[in-house]
Amino acid sequence: MARRLFAIPAFVLLLGASVSMLAAGGLTLPPNGENPQASVTQAIGPVEVKIDYSSPRVVRGPNDRRGKIWGELVPWGMSDLQGNGCKECPWRAGANENTLFTVNHEVKVQGQTLAAGTYGFHLIPGQDEWTAIFSKDTANWGSFWYDPAHDALRVKTKATKSEYHEWLTYEFIEREPAKATVALKWEELAVPLTITVDDVNKLWVDRMRADLHGFTGFSWQNWQQAAAFCAQKKVNLPEALTWAQRAVSDPFSGGQENFQTLATLARLQELNGQQAEAAKTFEKALNHRTAGPVQIHLAARQMMTDGRKDEAVRVFQFNAKRFPNEWPVHVGLMRGYAATGDKKKAIAEGKLALAQAPDDGNKKNLERMIKQLESGGEIN
Repeated sequence: MARRLFAIPAFVLLLGASVSMLAAGGLTLPPNGENPQASVTQAIGPVEVKIDYSSPRVVRGPNDRRGKIWGELVPWGMSDLQGNGCKECPWRAGANENTLFTVNHEVKVQGQTLAAGTYGFHLIPGQDEWTAIFSKDTANWGSFWYDPAHDALRVKTKATKSEYHEWLTYEFIEREPAKATVALKWEELAVPLTITVDDVNKLWVDRMRADLHGFTGFSWQNWQQAAAFCAQKKVNLPEALTWAQRAVSDPFSGGQENFQTLATLARLQELNGQQAEAAKTFEKALNHRTAGPVQIHLAARQMMTDGRKDEAVRVFQFNAKRFPNEWPVHVGLMRGYAATGDKKKAIAEGKLALAQAPDDGNKKNLERMIKQLESGGEIN
């Protein structure tokens, strides 16, 4: 009996769907066209950005397409894909199914707001300017069903030259606490997009607050760390003061009075305008039995970072009296005297510290700083 044959519509072949995929219906097969699936994830603060895509290559079998990707395989502008009536279609920004762009919190892309969610990601290539499209449609194959009415956001960017990439790749090429830049890279071209998160420290604080209302709140260390974060970033200061107080004395969380909790409380008292209380609390911290030379040194370093150089010198000197000739008291005095302009004393203290250096890394760093001071330079 002869096998009955069926014609396969041309637009299906354009989609890249193989006959076996159509016939099998749910069978797990290798990716169509040998375009492996890939993903990249980056945290921006507590916000997660993820891109899922299929990755084509430049050289495919005997066909070397180098120099023929942009403007040929991927045409400039919109394309007539001759399928599903889509006459003006963007590029799928990858291969096979939709490239997916997911964020779990609102972000800004190229300065424009994009709500939390998953989006089909497309690009309109341009020799001078590119357009990135975030579509509400996420389950399509490529761009054949693209509908501009379903756009959530469009933004502009410019392509740049890139090192050669055989496989189409998404990379996060720049990363900062509240910002990251992701780039599509293929062949010798990169298409960058900058993603920012507004008020990232507030998001961290919101996450900490929620954590502290659960089992995490039974530990004074967690209240301490949350309070210290707020003090460092100078955010949420009134509430952070109450967190610091809980770390010191709240029985519910097992609050403990020690150098760490008292020093954090003192800093938050000061940041909340309670200078007299802050001074008393900090003196208590300095003289507490749990205070060690490294902890006191770090507290003085924080004062220097805050621009309180004279107070920092006083604390460095206190450290040297309480823990004479212990590491790192001479390092602190060197830094303190250098910051207040007494380089002669700073060099003398640096040489004392050099003799105590516990490892090669500290020794080399001290040698470098002493040379800078001796040549009339500054140290950081």
